[in-house]
Amino acid sequence: MGLAEQERKKDEKINGVVYAMSPAPGFKHGIINGNIYAIIKQGLKNSLCLAFIENLDFKYHPDENDDYLCPDIMVICDRKYLKGGAYSGIPKFVAETLSPSTAKRDRGEKKDIYEKAGVEEYWIVAPHGKSVEIYYLQDGRYILEQSYILQDDGEEEDYNADTEIRLRGFPHIKMKLSEIFEGID
Repeated sequence: MGLAEQERKKDEKINGVVYAMSPAPGFKHGIINGNIYAIIKQGLKNSLCLAFIENLDFKYHPDENDDYLCPDIMVICDRKYLKGGAYSGIPKFVAETLSPSTAKRDRGEKKDIYEKAGVEEYWIVAPHGKSVEIYYLQDGRYILEQSYILQDDGEEEDYNADTEIRLRGFPHIKMKLSEIFEGID
């Protein structure tokens, strides 16, 4: 078996159904994830918490079955739930960047799964339209706390590129709206 066959294709398993994560999302997806991840990773220096980007399965109810998601960005603080390529605790933060093939799942099933699992903060980032929706868990339900559409034309009255967004669980980690979408034009 060659190296290519040994590498596991990226996929997710929801309610026993495996969803292939291919074709790969467009380059804008990767740039946005990299921008957010770099800022969060820097902010977690000297912390017990870790940030992961597109490379760790989240087993969201390991006591029931082996279903898993592969979040675009995930912050975890309880390392005892890390084993191999999977995490079975409760992430502190998850962000999903939409792509045409996953948008419906990211806004529907996956949002519901993260909510039920107890993920405190969930971001949905859309490359097309340059938008960010921020959900906070309150009384077991997600509440849309903030919603932004980047307006980076300084001549426009709705200019908001310098708006700072902070992670609720890590208020020292902040990023400008323009930094999230930097490099995708």
